[in-house]
Amino acid sequence: MPSFRCKIGTSDGRVIEREFEADRRELLRESLVEQGFFVFAIRRRFQLPGRSPLRGGFGGRRFLSFNQELLVLIRSGLPIIKVLDTLLERMEPGRLLEVLREIREDVRGGSIISEAFGKFPQFFPHLYVASIRAGERTGDLPVTLTRYIAYQKRVEAIKAKVRSASFYPILITIAVVAVVLFMLLYVVPTFTQIYGDAQIELPLITQLLILTAEGLTKGLPILIPLAVAAFLAVRFLLSTEKGKLLFDRWKLKAPFFGTLQIDYALTGFCRTFSTTLVSGIPIVQAMQMSRGTLNNLILEGKLTQSIRRVEEGTALSAALEQAGFFPLLALRMIGVGETTGALSDMLNDVADYYEAELERRLDRLTTMIEPLMMVGMGLLVAGIVVAMYIPIFQLAGTAAR
Repeated sequence: MPSFRCKIGTSDGRVIEREFEADRRELLRESLVEQGFFVFAIRRRFQLPGRSPLRGGFGGRRFLSFNQELLVLIRSGLPIIKVLDTLLERMEPGRLLEVLREIREDVRGGSIISEAFGKFPQFFPHLYVASIRAGERTGDLPVTLTRYIAYQKRVEAIKAKVRSASFYPILITIAVVAVVLFMLLYVVPTFTQIYGDAQIELPLITQLLILTAEGLTKGLPILIPLAVAAFLAVRFLLSTEKGKLLFDRWKLKAPFFGTLQIDYALTGFCRTFSTTLVSGIPIVQAMQMSRGTLNNLILEGKLTQSIRRVEEGTALSAALEQAGFFPLLALRMIGVGETTGALSDMLNDVADYYEAELERRLDRLTTMIEPLMMVGMGLLVAGIVVAMYIPIFQLAGTAAR
């Protein structure tokens, strides 16, 4: 994710410079303004592809564990300073420990906890900070944290299912590539030397296999640097907004996977949108905060247009319909939620439905692709073995005569 160096003014009159990560400059500016900062300048920092100047941060499960500890300590009735002190005692050394110390000093100096958390968006997402702020305003911070933890558990669960569904096909692909490379780089050259010494005429399929192995062996010193250069070029392209836009458009158009992408985006958006509404955040701001969960620039752009229509007075369901990627069922359910005043509950129902659809599609994909990959791997290896042993069978037949 791109990194930006920002010069910002705080609510107490200080001017500070900090580094933040964000997909785009405009989204970062909006996020900082919504958190109450005055933005003087935002400069992008460039680094080698795949490297980030920011270290640390929360993994999903670590962040969940942190929030569960925070909730228990707040419910125990401890003052917030004591809560932070207890968390600091349990924290391992690292950048996160330094961040929590800074947060403790800010709170000790009079800042509210949401404002202190909001200064570190690379550790604390904007949705999380907004939920904390809403809990502070209403005086029910434990309830708000409980809702956020439940939301986070659902999000982590669906991420785990996606990772689990993709793990086995990736593992099989790596195994196939490793086996084929081993046979082409080691086994085939050994047989080639044997056939060369025997001076026999080889079948066409064996000749093609030998030529492929020789070409791969001779071209390896060139292919490896080219592969590394291509990988770095793709990484750099994807780090640019234009490259990410092209990649996101391709993901939506990909057969079968495009539908998976939309179902996944809808699940995350509706779940986040519901959580922000329950926290008491206005609908337009809630949509803006939930937009990033779509994780696709094309979908985010269409949703931005829907947000503008809602600001102009259009009904939510009508505005989302004009976005063009919300299914009819989801639109009807959201329309019912608008009419009955149960929009948050209906959004959760939409998220549950498409989460179940996503699981079903992933199960079907896994069930279909695993045997196909196993059969493909078997045929490929068997083809190489047969191509190499045909001359041996011919020699045995000639000797028998």
